[in-house]
Amino acid sequence: MFDYKIYFNQYRDDNGSDLKLSFNMPAGYETANGTFDLESKTVFINADILKEAPDYEKAFYLFHELRHSSQYLCPELFGGAIGRSLQYVIMYDGACYKLINGKYFECKLEGGEEYFTNIYLGQPYEVDANKYAYEQAKNIFGDSEDLRELYESWMPGRPVPDEVYGLVYALIDEKIQMKDQADNSVSRI
Repeated sequence: MFDYKIYFNQYRDDNGSDLKLSFNMPAGYETANGTFDLESKTVFINADILKEAPDYEKAFYLFHELRHSSQYLCPELFGGAIGRSLQYVIMYDGACYKLINGKYFECKLEGGEEYFTNIYLGQPYEVDANKYAYEQAKNIFGDSEDLRELYESWMPGRPVPDEVYGLVYALIDEKIQMKDQADNSVSRI
């Protein structure tokens, strides 16, 4: 039986972080395997959904979220494309968020679910977290076809060039700026 707390505590101690672990998923994430909340420095794991999953899969999702915690709390360790991508969340349905001064601002982009799924999976911080999770689970449980399939299921079907992310990020910036300007003009009336 996979003990989340043992691996979580080891990671936290090795990285000198003050992370918390919770098995109570925050509102809106009830169907997610896990998430990391920057504000509370909490790694959330949906143990209920994962209770029947094999141990390597539980480890994969724990290490995926732990990697996100490091990305957000120590962005200087990642830089480049990963560092830039941390500002943006792109969801499967085109809902997008940008982190500005600790707050998320939302906009919606037009396009199909297949397109946005590939964009989401290809985000540099997601690719990095999935690679890390795969390596950690492999170190604990050994490599297996099932673990490789899990890893590959979280990788983009088609590689997404950096230029595409540059365009998508610029579009998000533009939409959020336009929304902010519209909100400010309405509030001044």
